[in-house]
Amino acid sequence: MRCARSAGAATRTSIVTLALIAAALPWASNATPAAGTTAALPGGHPHLDRDPHGRLRLIHASGDTLREAVRAPDYSLRQMRILPRGTADGVRFDFGDSSFAGRLYYGLIPDQDAVDHRYPLYGRHVAAIEAGRAEADVRGRLAGKYDVVDWEEEGRLRLGYRVVSHEGDLIYDGRITLKGTGPFRVDTCLVEGPLLSRLSDHGAVISFATSHPAAPLVAIAGRRFLADGIGLRHEIEVTGLTADQTYPYEVRVGDEVETYRLRTAPLPGSRRPFTFAYASDGRANTGGGERNLYGLNAYILKRIAALIRARDARFMQFTGDLVTGNTIAPAEIRLQYANWKRTVEPYAAYLPFVAGFGNHEGVFHGLLGDSANVWIDRFPYETESGEALFAAAFANPHNGPDSEDGTAYDPDPRRRDFPPYDETAFWYTYDNVAVISLNSNYWFAPSVRRHPAIGGNPHGYIMDAQLDWLRATLQRLERDAHIDHVFVTVHTPLFPNGGHVGDDMWYRGDNRVRPHVAGRPYAEGIIERRDALLEVAVNQTTKVVAFLTGDEHNYSRLRITEAMPRYPQNYDGPRLALARGVWQINNGAAGAPYYGREETPWAQHVRAFSTQNAVVLFHVAGPRVTVEVLNPDTLEELDRFDL
Repeated sequence: MRCARSAGAATRTSIVTLALIAAALPWASNATPAAGTTAALPGGHPHLDRDPHGRLRLIHASGDTLREAVRAPDYSLRQMRILPRGTADGVRFDFGDSSFAGRLYYGLIPDQDAVDHRYPLYGRHVAAIEAGRAEADVRGRLAGKYDVVDWEEEGRLRLGYRVVSHEGDLIYDGRITLKGTGPFRVDTCLVEGPLLSRLSDHGAVISFATSHPAAPLVAIAGRRFLADGIGLRHEIEVTGLTADQTYPYEVRVGDEVETYRLRTAPLPGSRRPFTFAYASDGRANTGGGERNLYGLNAYILKRIAALIRARDARFMQFTGDLVTGNTIAPAEIRLQYANWKRTVEPYAAYLPFVAGFGNHEGVFHGLLGDSANVWIDRFPYETESGEALFAAAFANPHNGPDSEDGTAYDPDPRRRDFPPYDETAFWYTYDNVAVISLNSNYWFAPSVRRHPAIGGNPHGYIMDAQLDWLRATLQRLERDAHIDHVFVTVHTPLFPNGGHVGDDMWYRGDNRVRPHVAGRPYAEGIIERRDALLEVAVNQTTKVVAFLTGDEHNYSRLRITEAMPRYPQNYDGPRLALARGVWQINNGAAGAPYYGREETPWAQHVRAFSTQNAVVLFHVAGPRVTVEVLNPDTLEELDRFDL
């Protein structure tokens, strides 16, 4: 999987979710301003200023003053990923909130020589969380016949723990390493990862987090690769490897050594058979248990991860709505991302899980009033936007566009008025396949359709700089003799079929939907911009074989052709003639609440549709690609066809 340098809950669900948040938010004028609200105001949102307390406010067209919502997070990663204190019998947790009550499940994590993919062995071992504190009794509960890792002899063990609220909500899965046989102490260790990313024919990036500030290293192929410095989060690039080879690698931090394996990509254009996987929309669902691990459906995600590993997938593309998100509290989405990574990490240490950006990755400023509630991408953009928080959580390629600054709609070329695209729009290759991951929720303002004067980008719209970057990237790949198949993945379908017919790139045929920047509407509406995307990806190239989409919580397969109806009745805008056909493969069925099928002008062209949970496997063999769709829960085949 090569990464090259740059070539140049759904909107409806989101608004419902945010409305519920708004109903519970305090916004009295003497409330403490949210972090970062003293930063300079971006120019894309007119009528925005600050009150004497430093809180944002906006004068609505109705004359109503909308005031910034302020809410502390329910839980945070800092609160959950604590460093407990060793005791004579085990370890004591203090979650720093005397009102917090619940349960702490804990268990040993198996040795690496026993299994590759290790989750904690939870049994009858549970401790009450009272007044924010709990104690895990290692000597009393995990000794004797329950000591399956020989910690009583070796004086070392890895402990997994799960935090559950008194209502039964799963909040966090954590891990620590203990030294001793009593008393115990917490040792420097990995608390997240390792996670593979940016895999190539000669190396990869290995990312992870440590319990204490450390300067770890990765050892592979007789070489050692050091971290950039002392810290908690690390991305270490390993290089100089041979193509299409399997290597054991060690992550060393303090006295801790963890061993895994990676397989490098083939040389570009080798055209050897391989498989990759695709899904999206794994946010939390109902039904209890791991279907809601504070932000994600961990039950289905685990099933997907195990299945694609068993089928020898070389990488997984997961495009958007990883978690529930849609929050005004950055700390909440950091915790949800940590849960997502913790769920896949037993597998993601062996193959890349490439995350893309969706609408539920949004983090907002909420401004509430009597006449309206509006939501805009959080700023400062470099640190608190949905884009920046996503980039901080993952290790995607750095080869996308910069931002929308410098375009024709930039209100002030002298300053940054838009968030960075970095790691939310990117591309990579593996053998003869290229994947381009777009961000169709950039500078996302869920309420801009109803309140355009506030400024922002609607759900599903690809703005100018990203479209230009896509065009340049596709032309580069068109010239690359090693690439036969290009997949463009974008969270929002070009042609929705069930759940988001009212938005995505259709909005029931309402071409009036478009971004507004500093009071200025974009010249092209959503349908025109959808057609611009088709022009770039279909008419101007020969290698794009499919759009991989999500957002709609179902699986569907649509053949987009010139004969397929693509416009609303009485549409008076320009119509695009398609030079060839292309597939839209939608798989938003990775665990989020399902959506049924809806009527559309192109309904007769839908070749397959299912509300079952699904993972799509692409079996690539030189010029041929066979698609297999499986239910990861039942292992039943849902669809199979050749591209």
